[in-house]
Amino acid sequence: MCGICGFIGEERAMEEKQRILEDMLGTIRHRGPDGKGICMDNTAALGFCRLSLVDPEGGAQPMKNESGDITLVFNGEIYNHRELRSELVRAGHRFSSQCDAEVALHGYEEWGSSLPGRLRGMFAFVIWDSGRRELFAARDFFGIKPLYYMQTGKAFVFASEIKGLLRYPGFIPRLNEEALEQYLSFQYSVLEESFFRGIYRLEPGSWLRFAAGSPVLEIRRIFEPSLEPEQEGKQSEKEWTDLLETALRKSVELHEQADTEVGCFLSGGVDSALSARYFHGNRAYTVGFEGNGKKGEGYNEIPQAAATAENCGLKHTKRLISQEEFWQAAPEVLYYMDEPLGDPSAVALYFLCETASREVKAVLSGEGADELFGGYRIYCEPEALRRWQLLPSGFRRSLAELARRFPERKGRNFLIRGSQSIEERFIGNANVFTCEERRKVLKQPFGAPSPARLLEGDYNRTKGMRDADRMQEIDLRRWLPGDILQKADRMSMAHSLEIRVPYLDKEVFELARRLPGSLKQKGRVTKYILRRVAARSLSAAASERPKLGFPVPLRDWMREDAGYRRVKAVFEGEAARMYFRQEEILRLLEEHRRGGRDYSRKLWCLYAFCIWYEMYFL
Repeated sequence: MCGICGFIGEERAMEEKQRILEDMLGTIRHRGPDGKGICMDNTAALGFCRLSLVDPEGGAQPMKNESGDITLVFNGEIYNHRELRSELVRAGHRFSSQCDAEVALHGYEEWGSSLPGRLRGMFAFVIWDSGRRELFAARDFFGIKPLYYMQTGKAFVFASEIKGLLRYPGFIPRLNEEALEQYLSFQYSVLEESFFRGIYRLEPGSWLRFAAGSPVLEIRRIFEPSLEPEQEGKQSEKEWTDLLETALRKSVELHEQADTEVGCFLSGGVDSALSARYFHGNRAYTVGFEGNGKKGEGYNEIPQAAATAENCGLKHTKRLISQEEFWQAAPEVLYYMDEPLGDPSAVALYFLCETASREVKAVLSGEGADELFGGYRIYCEPEALRRWQLLPSGFRRSLAELARRFPERKGRNFLIRGSQSIEERFIGNANVFTCEERRKVLKQPFGAPSPARLLEGDYNRTKGMRDADRMQEIDLRRWLPGDILQKADRMSMAHSLEIRVPYLDKEVFELARRLPGSLKQKGRVTKYILRRVAARSLSAAASERPKLGFPVPLRDWMREDAGYRRVKAVFEGEAARMYFRQEEILRLLEEHRRGGRDYSRKLWCLYAFCIWYEMYFL
């Protein structure tokens, strides 16, 4: 895994270009501490820092073709590089290394903009074609690897992380206020434009082309993760189970390819347990949170993970995280994230990656299984609401309005959500502040469209599908790249560790997208077909265990003195004063502390933004 950065189009002296590149590379050096490379000509400057896993002796970058007119910087892994290499050799290309990145270089010569669609793996790369004076960049189908860019003056500037772009001379950071308003609902940066005005992310499954001297930027989306469920009963459950088991075993095998040792992450859930069962290495890593008696038991999956590790014959390294460690690490986590993230599990992942990085350079992880196989409990909600929603909508909405007037109690949320359409009630796996709530906490609302309006195009594409599949597509397109994969990349790279995600494989997805709904949710059972695969080689406890997903005891910690004081101090600070109604967010904190409603997710979302803003702007 690596970090890449560079710029084209602005005339500068070579010494100045090198200084700028060195400065940009310095901010992302954690992504690749094993080596560094720079390549410059009169128009372009490309930089690279390397974490070497394949062909450590070869594969230095920036990498040039035989004639020297095409230069590549590549971040990621290509798992079908051997097959593509054979095809390219037959076409007359000559290779100088065994590195998978060189396949992308020659593949661009042979296939041009069709190259990204032929790659099986995770990647973000940039190619400079000096003959055409043209830059080409691409990002993998699911958004596993990041790529950001901006246009400033005559220059096009790119980097693996936003902090690299911030070092480009003359750029003045400004907050994207619309991103903040949407973040309060989604808990992550959901827009194509980042939290920094003028800095954009290249969307997953996209490529871009930029010609030096032209103001026009061409962007094409070549892949979107759409579902096409097959008719129920077209294939038997056993046939689906056989197909999926074969595909997963092959994917794990491909993702283990490396010239260095690979480990695996292991939680108490079925996703990581199944990949650990197919894993051929011998190291597994788990973290949990300290707790006292029953109060902490729900926040620690170490005992369940240890049982799976023993069953799979893995050497198991485990670590308990204290409350003090959590709070101390939060600012560093948000620095590495580049943008605010209202997901506290990023802190747990930070410690997990730190622990694994002491022994290995790469790990297998279970990201993507929930999104591909329908693993979130909320996907069962449409079936739970089905009969209720047969009643007239006016009647249901009247009851919901009545329920809103009463305090939180059992059944209240059912009445409220049961009165809404799927487009109204589901914006993704997180829904923190409603539009009304974010207007209450913002000092000056910025007029951002509602989440439902933002997702209108996504929902229009899925009309006619069952509600659970429509929800799943929203998460595949938004939540997966914006939250899950974003934190996986940043937290692993913060410790120079590569996370590999065998569930997010092209061939696995081709099966998952065709699964009938009955093989994803049965009653309150999620990921049904994946659990059937797991039952063939894991214990019932491992294959049937419900999802926890890095639970963090924030609800309790924010009610205790140490956590309460930390949050209150931030809420009384400058960032909170600038953007929020301090009396309102302090009221939420006080009400939470008294043991009333649980506002921990809202409070963390606000806290994370304030900490991040203080680091990047104050």
